[in-house]
Amino acid sequence: MFRCLCLLLLISTATHAQKYTLHPVETGVDASFRGMSIPNDSVAWVSGSKGHVLVTTNSGADWTIHRVPGFDKADFRTLHAFDNKNAIIANAGSPAVVLRTADGGTSWKQVYGNTDSAAFIDGIAFWDSKHGIIYGDPIGGRLMLLTTDDGGLSWKELPIKSSPVVSDGEASFAASGTAISHLGFKTVLIATGGTVSRILISGNRGKKWKSISTPILQGKTGAGIFSISTPNEKEWFIAGGDYTLDTLSKNNFYYTTDRGKTWQAPEARPRGYRECLLVVNDEIWALYPRKHTIFAIGPTGIDASHDRGKTWQAFSDEKLYHTARRSPVGNFIIVAGGKGKLAMIKRAKE
Repeated sequence: MFRCLCLLLLISTATHAQKYTLHPVETGVDASFRGMSIPNDSVAWVSGSKGHVLVTTNSGADWTIHRVPGFDKADFRTLHAFDNKNAIIANAGSPAVVLRTADGGTSWKQVYGNTDSAAFIDGIAFWDSKHGIIYGDPIGGRLMLLTTDDGGLSWKELPIKSSPVVSDGEASFAASGTAISHLGFKTVLIATGGTVSRILISGNRGKKWKSISTPILQGKTGAGIFSISTPNEKEWFIAGGDYTLDTLSKNNFYYTTDRGKTWQAPEARPRGYRECLLVVNDEIWALYPRKHTIFAIGPTGIDASHDRGKTWQAFSDEKLYHTARRSPVGNFIIVAGGKGKLAMIKRAKE
Protein backbone atom coordinates (compact mmCIF):
# COMPACT_ATOMS: atom_id res chain seq x y z
CA MET A 1 0.00 0.00 0.00
CA PHE A 2 1.10 3.59 -0.47
CA ARG A 3 -0.31 6.98 0.26
CA CYS A 4 -1.01 9.79 -2.18
CA LEU A 5 1.38 12.71 -1.98
CA CYS A 6 -0.86 15.72 -2.40
CA LEU A 7 1.86 17.93 -3.81
CA LEU A 8 0.01 20.75 -5.45
CA LEU A 9 1.57 21.80 -8.71
CA LEU A 10 1.17 25.44 -9.62
CA ILE A 11 -1.07 24.78 -12.55
CA SER A 12 -4.42 26.32 -13.36
CA THR A 13 -6.71 26.78 -16.28
CA ALA A 14 -7.99 30.07 -17.66
CA THR A 15 -9.84 32.31 -15.20
CA HIS A 16 -13.08 32.10 -17.15
CA ALA A 17 -13.24 28.32 -16.83
CA GLN A 18 -13.38 25.75 -14.09
CA LYS A 19 -10.00 25.50 -12.34
CA TYR A 20 -8.13 22.20 -12.15
CA THR A 21 -4.88 21.24 -10.46
CA LEU A 22 -2.52 18.29 -10.82
CA HIS A 23 -1.59 16.25 -7.73
CA PRO A 24 1.20 13.66 -8.17
CA VAL A 25 1.02 10.25 -6.50
CA GLU A 26 4.24 8.53 -5.40
CA THR A 27 3.88 4.91 -6.50
CA GLY A 28 7.39 3.58 -6.00
CA VAL A 29 6.77 1.37 -9.02
CA ASP A 30 9.20 1.05 -11.94
CA ALA A 31 6.65 0.58 -14.69
CA SER A 32 5.04 2.35 -17.61
CA PHE A 33 1.29 2.78 -17.06
CA ARG A 34 -0.97 2.93 -20.13
CA GLY A 35 -4.08 1.02 -19.07
CA MET A 36 -6.72 2.60 -16.85
CA SER A 37 -10.38 2.28 -15.87
CA ILE A 38 -12.42 4.24 -13.30
CA PRO A 39 -15.86 2.68 -12.77
CA ASN A 40 -17.00 5.11 -10.05
CA ASP A 41 -15.85 7.98 -7.84
CA SER A 42 -14.14 5.63 -5.36
CA VAL A 43 -12.58 2.88 -7.49
CA ALA A 44 -9.80 3.09 -10.07
CA TRP A 45 -7.57 0.51 -11.74
CA VAL A 46 -4.25 1.21 -13.48
CA SER A 47 -2.13 -1.31 -15.40
CA GLY A 48 1.12 -1.38 -17.31
CA SER A 49 4.46 -2.98 -17.88
CA LYS A 50 6.18 -5.73 -15.89
CA GLY A 51 2.79 -7.25 -15.04
CA HIS A 52 1.68 -4.40 -12.79
CA VAL A 53 -1.91 -3.68 -11.79
CA LEU A 54 -2.76 -0.99 -9.22
CA VAL A 55 -6.14 -0.60 -7.49
CA THR A 56 -7.66 2.04 -5.22
CA THR A 57 -11.05 1.80 -3.51
CA ASN A 58 -10.97 5.13 -1.66
CA SER A 59 -10.60 7.71 -4.42
CA GLY A 60 -6.83 7.47 -4.63
CA ALA A 61 -5.96 7.91 -0.95
CA ASP A 62 -4.52 4.37 -0.82
CA TRP A 63 -3.41 2.02 -3.58
CA THR A 64 -2.74 -1.72 -3.67
CA ILE A 65 -0.01 -2.96 -6.02
CA HIS A 66 -0.39 -6.32 -7.77
CA ARG A 67 1.96 -8.16 -10.11
CA VAL A 68 0.01 -10.73 -12.08
CA PRO A 69 1.49 -14.19 -11.37
CA GLY A 70 3.26 -15.65 -14.39
CA PHE A 71 3.09 -12.35 -16.31
CA ASP A 72 5.92 -10.32 -14.82
CA LYS A 73 7.14 -9.40 -18.33
CA ALA A 74 3.72 -8.56 -19.75
CA ASP A 75 2.67 -5.04 -20.71
CA PHE A 76 -1.01 -4.70 -19.77
CA ARG A 77 -2.07 -1.70 -21.84
CA THR A 78 -5.72 -2.72 -22.08
CA LEU A 79 -7.94 -2.56 -19.00
CA HIS A 80 -11.63 -2.41 -18.17
CA ALA A 81 -12.95 -2.47 -14.60
CA PHE A 82 -16.56 -3.11 -13.59
CA ASP A 83 -16.16 -2.40 -9.86
CA ASN A 84 -13.66 -2.90 -7.03
CA LYS A 85 -13.53 -6.68 -7.57
CA ASN A 86 -14.07 -7.42 -11.26
CA ALA A 87 -11.77 -6.29 -14.07
CA ILE A 88 -10.31 -7.37 -17.40
CA ILE A 89 -6.75 -6.82 -18.63
CA ALA A 90 -5.01 -7.70 -21.90
CA ASN A 91 -1.37 -7.51 -22.87
CA ALA A 92 0.22 -5.73 -25.80
CA GLY A 93 2.23 -8.25 -27.82
CA SER A 94 2.31 -11.91 -28.73
CA PRO A 95 1.07 -14.26 -27.47
CA ALA A 96 -2.01 -12.13 -26.86
CA VAL A 97 -3.91 -12.95 -23.67
CA VAL A 98 -7.00 -11.62 -21.94
CA LEU A 99 -7.26 -12.12 -18.17
CA ARG A 100 -10.14 -11.57 -15.75
CA THR A 101 -10.21 -11.14 -11.98
CA ALA A 102 -13.15 -11.41 -9.60
CA ASP A 103 -11.27 -10.74 -6.34
CA GLY A 104 -9.79 -7.28 -6.77
CA GLY A 105 -6.67 -8.37 -8.63
CA THR A 106 -5.37 -11.01 -6.24
CA SER A 107 -5.88 -13.83 -8.74
CA TRP A 108 -6.50 -13.91 -12.48
CA LYS A 109 -8.01 -16.35 -14.97
CA GLN A 110 -7.09 -16.43 -18.65
CA VAL A 111 -10.26 -16.08 -20.71
CA TYR A 112 -8.69 -15.75 -24.18
CA GLY A 113 -5.38 -16.52 -25.85
CA ASN A 114 -3.91 -16.10 -29.34
CA THR A 115 -0.45 -17.36 -30.28
CA ASP A 116 -0.33 -15.76 -33.74
CA SER A 117 2.92 -13.78 -34.01
CA ALA A 118 0.95 -10.79 -35.34
CA ALA A 119 -1.51 -10.72 -32.43
CA PHE A 120 -1.33 -7.40 -30.56
CA ILE A 121 -4.27 -6.13 -28.50
CA ASP A 122 -4.84 -2.37 -28.65
CA GLY A 123 -8.00 -1.56 -26.71
CA ILE A 124 -11.34 -2.44 -25.18
CA ALA A 125 -14.81 -0.92 -24.90
CA PHE A 126 -18.02 -2.01 -23.17
CA TRP A 127 -21.51 -0.85 -24.11
CA ASP A 128 -22.95 -2.19 -20.87
CA SER A 129 -21.99 -4.62 -18.12
CA LYS A 130 -22.33 -7.64 -20.43
CA HIS A 131 -21.47 -6.61 -23.99
CA GLY A 132 -17.97 -5.55 -24.94
CA ILE A 133 -15.41 -5.58 -27.73
CA ILE A 134 -11.63 -5.91 -27.90
CA TYR A 135 -9.63 -5.01 -30.97
CA GLY A 136 -6.04 -5.50 -32.07
CA ASP A 137 -3.60 -4.94 -34.89
CA PRO A 138 -4.42 -6.56 -38.23
CA ILE A 139 -3.83 -10.24 -38.84
CA GLY A 140 -3.85 -11.12 -42.52
CA GLY A 141 -4.90 -7.61 -43.50
CA ARG A 142 -7.94 -7.39 -41.19
CA LEU A 143 -8.32 -6.04 -37.67
CA MET A 144 -8.37 -8.58 -34.86
CA LEU A 145 -11.81 -8.36 -33.18
CA LEU A 146 -13.19 -10.16 -30.11
CA THR A 147 -16.61 -9.79 -28.50
CA THR A 148 -18.22 -10.86 -25.25
CA ASP A 149 -21.84 -11.02 -24.11
CA ASP A 150 -21.20 -12.32 -20.59
CA GLY A 151 -19.17 -9.54 -19.01
CA GLY A 152 -15.82 -10.81 -20.27
CA LEU A 153 -16.07 -14.31 -18.83
CA SER A 154 -15.56 -15.58 -22.38
CA TRP A 155 -14.53 -14.02 -25.70
CA LYS A 156 -15.11 -15.09 -29.28
CA GLU A 157 -13.41 -13.94 -32.44
CA LEU A 158 -15.68 -12.25 -34.95
CA PRO A 159 -15.71 -13.90 -38.38
CA ILE A 160 -12.87 -12.69 -40.58
CA LYS A 161 -15.30 -11.49 -43.22
CA SER A 162 -16.88 -9.16 -40.63
CA SER A 163 -13.59 -7.47 -39.75
CA PRO A 164 -12.59 -4.29 -41.62
CA VAL A 165 -9.81 -4.51 -44.21
CA VAL A 166 -6.84 -2.21 -43.57
CA SER A 167 -4.23 -0.86 -45.97
CA ASP A 168 -0.58 -1.90 -45.96
CA GLY A 169 1.09 -0.08 -43.08
CA GLU A 170 -2.23 0.84 -41.41
CA ALA A 171 -2.82 -0.32 -37.85
CA SER A 172 -3.80 1.23 -34.53
CA PHE A 173 -1.94 2.52 -31.48
CA ALA A 174 -2.07 1.16 -27.94
CA ALA A 175 -0.30 4.19 -26.46
CA SER A 176 -3.20 5.14 -24.19
CA GLY A 177 -6.00 2.66 -24.82
CA THR A 178 -8.15 5.52 -26.15
CA ALA A 179 -8.06 4.84 -29.90
CA ILE A 180 -11.41 3.13 -29.35
CA SER A 181 -14.67 4.74 -28.24
CA HIS A 182 -18.28 3.66 -28.00
CA LEU A 183 -21.61 5.42 -28.48
CA GLY A 184 -24.96 4.22 -27.17
CA PHE A 185 -25.50 0.49 -26.89
CA LYS A 186 -24.20 -0.77 -30.25
CA THR A 187 -21.85 1.74 -31.93
CA VAL A 188 -18.06 1.52 -31.69
CA LEU A 189 -15.38 3.70 -33.29
CA ILE A 190 -11.77 2.62 -33.82
CA ALA A 191 -9.06 5.03 -34.93
CA THR A 192 -6.19 3.86 -37.11
CA GLY A 193 -2.82 5.32 -38.03
CA GLY A 194 0.33 4.72 -39.99
CA THR A 195 0.26 5.03 -43.77
CA VAL A 196 -3.47 5.80 -43.50
CA SER A 197 -5.35 7.28 -40.54
CA ARG A 198 -9.10 6.70 -40.52
CA ILE A 199 -12.01 6.14 -38.18
CA LEU A 200 -13.67 2.74 -38.54
CA ILE A 201 -17.30 2.68 -37.38
CA SER A 202 -19.69 -0.17 -36.62
CA GLY A 203 -23.29 0.43 -35.60
CA ASN A 204 -24.05 -3.20 -34.78
CA ARG A 205 -21.28 -4.27 -32.39
CA GLY A 206 -18.73 -5.16 -35.03
CA LYS A 207 -20.76 -7.07 -37.58
CA LYS A 208 -20.50 -4.41 -40.33
CA TRP A 209 -18.09 -1.50 -40.75
CA LYS A 210 -17.65 1.73 -42.65
CA SER A 211 -14.75 4.20 -42.59
CA ILE A 212 -14.23 7.96 -42.41
CA SER A 213 -11.11 9.70 -43.67
CA THR A 214 -9.42 12.26 -41.44
CA PRO A 215 -6.95 15.14 -41.97
CA ILE A 216 -4.74 14.14 -39.03
CA LEU A 217 -0.99 13.82 -39.67
CA GLN A 218 -0.40 10.46 -41.38
CA GLY A 219 1.61 8.67 -44.04
CA LYS A 220 4.35 7.09 -41.92
CA THR A 221 4.58 4.33 -39.33
CA GLY A 222 4.57 6.53 -36.23
CA ALA A 223 1.87 9.00 -37.28
CA GLY A 224 -1.90 9.13 -37.11
CA ILE A 225 -4.75 9.22 -34.61
CA PHE A 226 -3.74 8.05 -31.15
CA SER A 227 -6.94 9.02 -29.33
CA ILE A 228 -10.60 9.57 -30.14
CA SER A 229 -13.25 10.98 -27.82
CA THR A 230 -16.97 10.98 -28.61
CA PRO A 231 -18.86 12.88 -25.89
CA ASN A 232 -22.06 12.79 -27.95
CA GLU A 233 -23.45 11.48 -31.23
CA LYS A 234 -22.23 14.37 -33.40
CA GLU A 235 -19.31 15.98 -31.56
CA TRP A 236 -16.06 14.01 -31.84
CA PHE A 237 -12.43 14.88 -31.13
CA ILE A 238 -9.27 13.23 -32.48
CA ALA A 239 -5.65 13.77 -31.45
CA GLY A 240 -2.28 12.32 -32.33
CA GLY A 241 0.64 13.40 -34.45
CA ASP A 242 3.95 11.60 -34.82
CA TYR A 243 5.49 9.93 -31.79
CA THR A 244 8.95 10.14 -33.34
CA LEU A 245 8.54 13.95 -33.49
CA ASP A 246 6.84 14.52 -30.15
CA THR A 247 7.07 18.33 -30.14
CA LEU A 248 5.56 18.69 -33.61
CA SER A 249 2.13 20.34 -33.49
CA LYS A 250 1.28 20.07 -37.18
CA ASN A 251 -2.13 18.48 -37.83
CA ASN A 252 -2.25 16.89 -34.37
CA PHE A 253 -5.85 17.72 -33.40
CA TYR A 254 -9.22 18.08 -35.16
CA TYR A 255 -12.87 18.17 -34.17
CA THR A 256 -16.17 17.51 -35.92
CA THR A 257 -19.74 18.45 -35.09
CA ASP A 258 -21.36 16.38 -37.83
CA ARG A 259 -20.13 12.82 -37.21
CA GLY A 260 -16.99 13.21 -39.29
CA LYS A 261 -18.53 14.63 -42.46
CA THR A 262 -16.34 17.70 -42.01
CA TRP A 263 -13.34 18.31 -39.76
CA GLN A 264 -12.26 21.58 -38.16
CA ALA A 265 -8.76 22.62 -37.14
CA PRO A 266 -8.27 24.62 -33.92
CA GLU A 267 -7.03 28.19 -33.94
CA ALA A 268 -4.32 27.16 -31.45
CA ARG A 269 -3.18 23.54 -31.30
CA PRO A 270 -1.89 21.34 -28.47
CA ARG A 271 1.87 21.74 -28.05
CA GLY A 272 2.97 18.51 -29.69
CA TYR A 273 2.19 14.86 -30.19
CA ARG A 274 -0.69 13.83 -27.91
CA GLU A 275 -1.65 10.27 -27.01
CA CYS A 276 -4.86 10.73 -25.04
CA LEU A 277 -7.92 12.98 -25.00
CA LEU A 278 -10.11 13.33 -21.91
CA VAL A 279 -13.36 15.32 -21.87
CA VAL A 280 -14.45 16.51 -18.42
CA ASN A 281 -17.83 18.10 -17.67
CA ASP A 282 -17.29 21.43 -15.94
CA GLU A 283 -20.69 21.28 -14.22
CA ILE A 284 -20.49 18.66 -11.51
CA TRP A 285 -23.25 16.03 -11.90
CA ALA A 286 -24.43 17.62 -15.16
CA LEU A 287 -25.94 15.09 -17.55
CA TYR A 288 -26.01 17.59 -20.43
CA PRO A 289 -23.21 20.06 -19.71
CA ARG A 290 -23.21 23.50 -21.27
CA LYS A 291 -19.42 23.51 -21.19
CA HIS A 292 -16.58 21.13 -20.67
CA THR A 293 -12.80 21.02 -20.47
CA ILE A 294 -10.78 18.78 -22.78
CA PHE A 295 -7.34 17.59 -21.72
CA ALA A 296 -4.78 16.44 -24.30
CA ILE A 297 -2.08 14.27 -22.71
CA GLY A 298 1.30 13.40 -24.16
CA PRO A 299 4.91 12.70 -23.18
CA THR A 300 5.90 16.38 -23.51
CA GLY A 301 3.06 17.84 -21.43
CA ILE A 302 -0.67 18.31 -20.94
CA ASP A 303 -2.82 20.92 -22.70
CA ALA A 304 -6.40 22.04 -22.04
CA SER A 305 -9.23 23.49 -24.10
CA HIS A 306 -12.24 25.28 -22.62
CA ASP A 307 -14.03 26.05 -25.88
CA ARG A 308 -14.73 22.58 -27.30
CA GLY A 309 -11.35 22.23 -28.99
CA LYS A 310 -11.20 25.55 -30.80
CA THR A 311 -8.17 26.80 -28.86
CA TRP A 312 -5.63 25.15 -26.58
CA GLN A 313 -3.36 26.34 -23.81
CA ALA A 314 -0.71 24.77 -21.58
CA PHE A 315 -1.98 22.97 -18.50
CA SER A 316 1.21 21.22 -17.34
CA ASP A 317 4.80 20.81 -18.47
CA GLU A 318 5.11 17.51 -16.60
CA LYS A 319 6.55 14.93 -18.96
CA LEU A 320 5.99 11.21 -19.60
CA TYR A 321 2.24 11.10 -19.06
CA HIS A 322 0.48 8.80 -21.53
CA THR A 323 -3.14 8.23 -20.54
CA ALA A 324 -6.03 9.56 -18.47
CA ARG A 325 -9.55 8.60 -17.40
CA ARG A 326 -12.40 9.98 -15.35
CA SER A 327 -15.25 8.38 -13.44
CA PRO A 328 -18.65 8.35 -15.17
CA VAL A 329 -19.77 11.37 -13.16
CA GLY A 330 -16.38 13.03 -13.59
CA ASN A 331 -15.39 13.77 -10.00
CA PHE A 332 -12.42 11.36 -10.04
CA ILE A 333 -9.75 12.00 -12.70
CA ILE A 334 -6.38 10.26 -13.04
CA VAL A 335 -3.44 10.58 -15.43
CA ALA A 336 -0.65 8.01 -15.68
CA GLY A 337 2.51 7.40 -17.64
CA GLY A 338 6.09 6.19 -17.75
CA LYS A 339 8.51 5.59 -14.88
CA GLY A 340 5.65 4.87 -12.49
CA LYS A 341 4.06 8.31 -12.92
CA LEU A 342 0.56 8.73 -11.55
CA ALA A 343 -1.40 11.86 -10.66
CA MET A 344 -4.91 13.04 -9.91
CA ILE A 345 -6.50 16.04 -11.57
CA LYS A 346 -8.68 17.77 -9.02
CA ARG A 347 -11.42 20.29 -9.60
CA ALA A 348 -11.32 23.45 -7.51
CA LYS A 349 -14.23 23.82 -5.12
CA GLU A 350 -16.46 26.80 -5.77
